[in-house]
Amino acid sequence: MSEGVRVRVLCAVHGDPLAAAEFAAVLGERQRAGLEPLPADPVGAVPGLLRSRRPALRSLAPATRRLLLIAAADQHPFATRAYQRAVAAARLDTGLLDDAEAAGLARTTSAGVVFRDPWTRVAAYETASAADRRETHRLLARVLRGEGEAPRRSWHRAAVALGPSRRLVAELRASAQEARAAGEHALACGLLERAAVLTPDPRERPRLLARAAADAWRSGDGDRARRLAVHGDVDGLSGVLALRAENATEAFDALLAAAERIADPREERSAEASTPGAAGRAIGRAAVVVPAGSAAAVVPVGGAAAVVPAGSAAAVVPAKSAADVVPAGSAAVVGPVGNAPVVGVGARAPVAGATGVRGGRPAVPGTAAHLVARATEAAIYTGDLRRCREAAAVAARLGIEGPGTLGGLTAAFEGRYEDARDLLRTAAGHREPGGDPTALIHSSIAALLLGDHTRAASAAVRAAASARALGEPATVPQAMEFRAYAEFWTGRPRSAGAATLEALRQAYATGQDNGACHLQAALAMFAAVTGDEELCRARAGTARAHALEHGLGLPAALALWALAFLDLGTGRYAAAASRLRALAGFGPGHGHRAVRHLAIPHYVEAAVRTGDTLVARSAHADYDRWARVVRSADDLALSARCRALLATGHEAVDHYRTALDLHAGGTRDFERARTELLFGGALRRLRRRTEARDRLHSALEAFEYFGAPHCAAEARAELRALGAPARSPAGAPGMVGLLTAQQLTVARMAAEGATNREIAARLLLSPRTIDHHLRGVFNRLGIRSRIELVRLLASEE
Repeated sequence: MSEGVRVRVLCAVHGDPLAAAEFAAVLGERQRAGLEPLPADPVGAVPGLLRSRRPALRSLAPATRRLLLIAAADQHPFATRAYQRAVAAARLDTGLLDDAEAAGLARTTSAGVVFRDPWTRVAAYETASAADRRETHRLLARVLRGEGEAPRRSWHRAAVALGPSRRLVAELRASAQEARAAGEHALACGLLERAAVLTPDPRERPRLLARAAADAWRSGDGDRARRLAVHGDVDGLSGVLALRAENATEAFDALLAAAERIADPREERSAEASTPGAAGRAIGRAAVVVPAGSAAAVVPVGGAAAVVPAGSAAAVVPAKSAADVVPAGSAAVVGPVGNAPVVGVGARAPVAGATGVRGGRPAVPGTAAHLVARATEAAIYTGDLRRCREAAAVAARLGIEGPGTLGGLTAAFEGRYEDARDLLRTAAGHREPGGDPTALIHSSIAALLLGDHTRAASAAVRAAASARALGEPATVPQAMEFRAYAEFWTGRPRSAGAATLEALRQAYATGQDNGACHLQAALAMFAAVTGDEELCRARAGTARAHALEHGLGLPAALALWALAFLDLGTGRYAAAASRLRALAGFGPGHGHRAVRHLAIPHYVEAAVRTGDTLVARSAHADYDRWARVVRSADDLALSARCRALLATGHEAVDHYRTALDLHAGGTRDFERARTELLFGGALRRLRRRTEARDRLHSALEAFEYFGAPHCAAEARAELRALGAPARSPAGAPGMVGLLTAQQLTVARMAAEGATNREIAARLLLSPRTIDHHLRGVFNRLGIRSRIELVRLLASEE
């Protein structure tokens, strides 16, 4: 079972290990590999677990069971917060819940009923008769009359329905749009799925399910989105799914095609006419019947497209429900597209009237522009920046304003560095109040390319916050992917590693295996810096295996850089140079710009140590040109360090001093420490002992602060060669000095009583790897049991 599937299985069964084992047993081979979505109903897949819960519930009095049923229906699958009102309306005695509390099944609080665990709640609902469940939903619907409660009322009303109902389907569509506008995409998805069951029109069903797929994705339910997406493609969702979980190269083509289809009315009409069951679909809009002789309307509601009588004039009007009717004889209007979301891009729908009408129908520039932005991301993830030029050409042809990252990367690919700088600065300066998460992610990417790591981290944090506020958890881990770079550059690998590990869990849980691959590569990078060779190789191996299979050039290259930096830090210079040479392709049209910037300064160092600097000099020349254009203090400092490495004698000393002066205006403190280390070594060889000692001690202190033992060991070796005393690692011979960062984490968790499987689940590693780490801990500390480990930790604290 793949790691992503394992995490999603645990989420589906509310973290219950017994339920997870039972659920996993029913998965097919392709589901276990993550190639197909998980089953829709985990409840039906765990009959054994439910059987174990039923006897205790059935032993309760009927009145107590009814109270538990009301609480369960009020809480799952959507919290409707109507339990107290329902109990009061039915005049039920809540004191009868004392028996359930005595049996350990549930307890009463001021907020309502708290079940022992989620499966007890499921069993409380499942053991009731169908008639009792319908009566309970009817009761909850009756008391949900407050402001903003229409979607939840509709949910309970739909749960009572036994057959098709056009009126109820129209209500569900309107309620789904209201839920969507409030950022409750999971509820919107559930309402549309129920509408698809109740609709009497078989042609409407795929449209409703396709719209539900879009809401499922935004809610973070990747498996549900993939299951529902087979019914139709709303706003390029298939391309978004491919970008985040499938083949990134295919994602680029799908996203660009969707942008063309939406921006060009002829393309859209052709696609609608050729798609079975999708006639009249217009980006997930609901059907509205227009009276004879009136102007036609395409009303954005969340289901089907408008029905337009022959001979009527074209118009677009805003509408909130399928009940909206355009008055006879009304004039053509171009209005807003309401609150229907742009799928997976973290933005609200555009105002169609902002740019008028193209070809007799409204253009949807915002939607198309966001799809072009996603296509840009696909090009970044694949590492094939030639595709940026292709996307830019399509955007220009259709009159779409693409993101600044697209123009900037295209210009950089073509060697137009000044143009690239200006476009990227515009993108990096995006600071709308609240903020579209996708635009903020692109702002972070642009800032990273410009070397502005503070702005990059700020934009990524704002993107994640905006996504949470909009109810779009699927966007959060993507924002964290780019925050990881900024945290790394500024020398905080341990804190950044913890945040990245949490983002990795979120990526797996939301079905974004490609994003998880990128985060695995980032964790490999952190492990390389913190000197955990085994973890670095494990993370890098996992990332590269997935990346190469899914066309993800960026994480594959990043994982290779992590291995190269590990080689460099442990003195394997030839191996480091070989890996870095492949990543440091220079000049317009070569390599991946982001990873090349990572690679070139370290490639120059490895090349100098191996005596083969011909290619390194050419690579540095291109790096220096970019640094001078963007005027990033950090990039200029690293370029000066490269010149120092490639120079000799006193000329090198001058370049090192320049580099350190430039580092003072930058944020990459870790690289400043490496510059001091290299400078100290150069001063030692020039027999300038006093200054060399000061530089090396400064570097050593920084590396110990960053938790980079390999780099600290290099500094100590230089100090020993200088004949100067080098203090032992902080805390030696204690645990901090003897264990790697990962071993120390595992040791602390084990001392707290966590089992190997529990530690593995928390760190997203295999139990076998945890067992290996613990054996290493015991060997290094000279102990034999966990009891001794607990005592040793207690003595140190």
